[in-house]
Amino acid sequence: MGLAGNIEDAAIIPIPNSELVLIKNIDIFTPIIDEPEIAGEIAACNVTNDIFAMNVPEISGMLVFLAISTRTPMEVAEGILKGIKYFMEKKINSKVVGGHTIYSEWPLIGGEASGYLHKNKIIQKQGVKIGDKLVLTKPIGLQAIMASYRILKDFPEMLENYSKDELQKSIDLAVKIMTTPNQAVVKTIHSYDNFSFIHALSDITGFGLAGHTAEMLQNSDLSANIETIPSIRFSEELSHELGYAFDDCLCHETAGGMLLSVDPTKVEDFTTKLTSNNISNWIVGTIEKGQPRQVKISDNVQNIEIIKI
Repeated sequence: MGLAGNIEDAAIIPIPNSELVLIKNIDIFTPIIDEPEIAGEIAACNVTNDIFAMNVPEISGMLVFLAISTRTPMEVAEGILKGIKYFMEKKINSKVVGGHTIYSEWPLIGGEASGYLHKNKIIQKQGVKIGDKLVLTKPIGLQAIMASYRILKDFPEMLENYSKDELQKSIDLAVKIMTTPNQAVVKTIHSYDNFSFIHALSDITGFGLAGHTAEMLQNSDLSANIETIPSIRFSEELSHELGYAFDDCLCHETAGGMLLSVDPTKVEDFTTKLTSNNISNWIVGTIEKGQPRQVKISDNVQNIEIIKI
């Protein structure tokens, strides 16, 4: 969103004669993994995470979009749809309500998801306050790790300096990250009678950690200082070798974690509750007074290598 004003993760549509709003999102992308059912799960996770990023706890349904070549084996198309259906039904207790399929020389998967919420319970992308702590719920580094997935298949000699078994563990972690919904984060937020201490909320996708942090600074005169970078093991080294913007926190992510701007007096309680709900989390930065809307990577940034969530 953003064509009509503020940048948000999804459209907010008031429902006439009601205190409810309809939250809608559409997302379509090229599959980044060959296994059809996993590709379907990733697509469904990516679509629905933008609804969760508006603090909506339940998804009312998903309309699926699938573009395949006339030469695509039918079991591949069926596998993608099975993956989407499994994710929607088994992982977030929702459903596929329809969709559309076309022929295309370039494969594309995704769709539209929706959810309802009381208008006063929306947490928007903007609203950060000075002193807020930035909490991230999944490590970054997916772009480099998924590039290694492709290189191992097509040009394994390029990665001969890495242990294939250890690199495969990072690829498996990346898949887990991309197929784990952010719904549990939202339900943790809603476990509080008053969650006004969460001032802004987003999820990390195509613009990377720094890019989406910058969006959270919109309409403010504040800046952000990134002090900790939790990343999938090997993603930093691979990013440097492959030319990805790891050091600037601008690497692309897919179905990444939630990024929350939290009142510093409440951040310990909130992160403890996330942990008790088996949700990984790290305090990655601070909202400060500085050059407006600038995201700075600290000179003393701490890089944390993550091997599991």
